[in-house]
Amino acid sequence: MNISLSGKVALVTGGSKGIGAAAALSLSEARARVAICSRNEEELRQMAVEIESKTSHRVLAVRADVGVQADVDRLVDEVQSALGGIDILVNNAGVVGEVGPFEDIPTDVYSEVYDLNVVSMVRMVKAVLPVMKAKKWGRIINISSENGLQPDPDMTPYNLTKAAIINLSKSLSKTLGQHNILVNTVSPAFIYTPLVESMIKDIAARQGSTEQEALRRFLAEKRPNIELRRVGKIEEVGAAVVFLASEQASFITGTNLRVDGGSVASI
Repeated sequence: MNISLSGKVALVTGGSKGIGAAAALSLSEARARVAICSRNEEELRQMAVEIESKTSHRVLAVRADVGVQADVDRLVDEVQSALGGIDILVNNAGVVGEVGPFEDIPTDVYSEVYDLNVVSMVRMVKAVLPVMKAKKWGRIINISSENGLQPDPDMTPYNLTKAAIINLSKSLSKTLGQHNILVNTVSPAFIYTPLVESMIKDIAARQGSTEQEALRRFLAEKRPNIELRRVGKIEEVGAAVVFLASEQASFITGTNLRVDGGSVASI
């Protein structure tokens, strides 16, 4: 199946690294005109250059904090002005927040993480809806996590936001389907992002082992539910995003596509 997004404009939040960067690269490879944003301008521009070098397609880099309404409004205006609209929104920006036992995490952390992970998506959706409704075509893809269905005991703030994202997507799918705007979730599990790679390198250094051995032990001890017995690749998440953004997925809305190697144990 050859997927082409030629003529479509895609905006990826948190697009300077990790899953956001992988989604942006995959969308550009599918010939969409891509814009990426993040709070770190240097990382953002470096990633835009990297994607352009791989695809020979221009990538628009806009520094913006999706936790700030004024930045969201400016971001959407800049993308529309430069690229001629917004057809595809990939809501990826977010944070892990504080990790540890429930009783040790301050209450304020919950509202902070919720605003950055969930309310930021609400801001972005509200900002792009007018142009999508005018075109009677749109794709909104929200990035959640296996934690939204299979919580980690030491990541309570993160867990609840990822569950909320899945619910938000389903709710929006019911509201926006009449406008031919499809809303779906992608939920990855233990993807080999730069953050995970750095963690494994640290573990290997402490254990005095190779990275491969550290990763094997981590999977066996911490991620035994991954049925494929390997870590996920960021491009596998990017491929899921491209599919949901395409016409081939035109009868799919309100779903949660788990890119998790079978990690989530429930049906």
